[in-house]
Amino acid sequence: MSGKAAGKNGKAAGKNGKAADNGPSSPRGNGRDAIMDAARDVFAERGYFGASIRDIAKRADMSLSALYYYYSGKAELFHALIEDSLDDYFRHCEKELAQAGDDPAARLAALVRVTVDYRVRRRVESLLTLQELRYLEPEYRNPIIERRHAVSGLFQKAIDDGMAAGVFRTPHPDDARRAVMAMCNAVAQWYDPSGDLGTTELCERYVRLAFAMLGHGEAPAR
Repeated sequence: MSGKAAGKNGKAAGKNGKAADNGPSSPRGNGRDAIMDAARDVFAERGYFGASIRDIAKRADMSLSALYYYYSGKAELFHALIEDSLDDYFRHCEKELAQAGDDPAARLAALVRVTVDYRVRRRVESLLTLQELRYLEPEYRNPIIERRHAVSGLFQKAIDDGMAAGVFRTPHPDDARRAVMAMCNAVAQWYDPSGDLGTTELCERYVRLAFAMLGHGEAPAR
């Protein structure tokens, strides 16, 4: 999927909308990493509208001109931050689905585990996508929406295959898919990693809930 905007000075954007990493570095280390860390913090604190490029540059301990070397503006930076987190999600999906093989139940369990784990690990990006994505211009918003549709497609394929094989027996597979995805995505809104419920147990609990909605028995062992 394209949709990656070019950076300032005509530098072609690479994966996740980022320019080639041959620009100036910041005093905090790698320029791009410093910018991304700062952007994550500032967007989380102030939201998309409340944040400014100047705020992010200051938090990254670099000049505005250094930041603009990498990103053309706030929208491109926000887009890159979310794309980076989605790349992380899809890498984990690919790995876990490969291990799950052709078993639809194992594939669905893998998707639930990966999604819940992602919502815990990348909580800030998850909440930003949920709450702030609508403010982006279409050129930055639409590619992210396309990738969200791709996630839905992964769940849909596992459920469709499970229904065809008789592994899942719900009379309402589409409703079940939406419910399972909503349940997993909502973890970012309430889960407290400092609480008594660990991420592993949370993932397994959600696998069992997903299978209950789909009319399946025990969750496959990892």
